[in-house]
Amino acid sequence: MSATVAMILALAVGTYAFRLVGPALHGRIELPPRTQELLSAGAVVLLTALLATGALTEGGGFAGWARPAGVLVGGVLAWRRAPFVVVVLGAAGTAAVLRAVGVG
Repeated sequence: MSATVAMILALAVGTYAFRLVGPALHGRIELPPRTQELLSAGAVVLLTALLATGALTEGGGFAGWARPAGVLVGGVLAWRRAPFVVVVLGAAGTAAVLRAVGVG
């Protein structure tokens, strides 16, 4: 067995075990309220970092202004509780129009 296959199997087993722990320990372990708040804040920070990275960079450099503008329009539409199709089309349309006029 190659090292790559062994690593894939180890990660698969680890992922399965990690997902199994949640339902298995549900109700048995009580986290303090402060820890729950920190975990919630950590999730928000992680998602914000992923959003910023995906919206602002491409290939290790700046992605241009069209993509962040599209993400901003999509975010505003989602915040205003627009239907999902409208959010996606608004974000994609904004980026497409800006790229078509050369903003890139």
